[in-house]
Amino acid sequence: MRLPPAAVRRIVGPIVLAAAWLLCLVTLPVLALVAAIASFFLPGRLRALRLLGFALVGLTLELGALAAAGALWLASGLGVRLHTERFQRAHYGLLRRLLRALVRVARRLFALRIETDQVSWTPLDDGVPGSNNAMIVLSRHAGPGDSLLLLDTLMNRDHRRRPRTVLMQSLVLDPVVDVLFHRVPSRFVDPHPASGDPVQAGIAELASELGDDDALLIFPEGGNYTPARRRRAIDTLRSRGHDSYAERAEKMLHVLPPRPGGVLAAIEAAPHADLVLVAHTGLEHITGLRSAWHVLHEHKRLQLRWWFHAAQTLPAGREDRIAWLYERWTEIDDWIAQQEGLQKS
Repeated sequence: MRLPPAAVRRIVGPIVLAAAWLLCLVTLPVLALVAAIASFFLPGRLRALRLLGFALVGLTLELGALAAAGALWLASGLGVRLHTERFQRAHYGLLRRLLRALVRVARRLFALRIETDQVSWTPLDDGVPGSNNAMIVLSRHAGPGDSLLLLDTLMNRDHRRRPRTVLMQSLVLDPVVDVLFHRVPSRFVDPHPASGDPVQAGIAELASELGDDDALLIFPEGGNYTPARRRRAIDTLRSRGHDSYAERAEKMLHVLPPRPGGVLAAIEAAPHADLVLVAHTGLEHITGLRSAWHVLHEHKRLQLRWWFHAAQTLPAGREDRIAWLYERWTEIDDWIAQQEGLQKS
């Protein structure tokens, strides 16, 4: 995907965002009336009004975040000191508050519950051996907004982390994501690069500087799960001669086969970091605007499950690490199947 240059994005993006906010504000009485009338004919409680409210609050929060980012840029000497420790802390604080506000609004308006089971290790458990060490977090990717919810979990609970994030390149089209994540350690990657080397080198660079309060967040599947993507990924494995991994992927019905390149690069660059895997269920059936609209009126429950692996327990060889990663993804697939079974029973 060819994206506009950064200079164009940083000018046009905020203008478009501000124009959308002003348009919503000026037409709010009409929009509210239409949404109220539509809500009478839609399932659920005030469905259209809640959606309008979230859109307006979201635009307001994004504009506020951009204004705060602009103030930080000025205070840093027109960007000269943006990457100093003081301004890194300030940007993480801004990102933390933005995520907290967005998640709180989403939970209230869309009846979203986020739960971690009472059995698995979580990054919120202070005092657990290894929980205060640098972390590489490998997450399943399925459903809208799961990366934001996971970032909020890592940043805004008892045990606060400073995430280093690997994001899809297309997300720079969001002005706030473009500005904030370019000011904290992050990498925007093409999910289908012509060559994996630059991507893996960028991930290795992020991992090599991991401190005890940091967490490198990677989505090894490369995109949200859909049955069609799963089929294509398996076909790609076979076309490249990885028949054994394709056979393993065939048995995993709820996840995409993990792409090991970025994970291996992170482990090799940060041998001191513990590995944490996280899976979730509850949003995977939302694969587009149509499905999101149909389930908007339903109560939604996001269930999280964490697996902790200390750095010294990881296998050493490349092939052994790939096999280990597939074994862990099989565990995730089994857990998701178990959750679906519980929901049907």
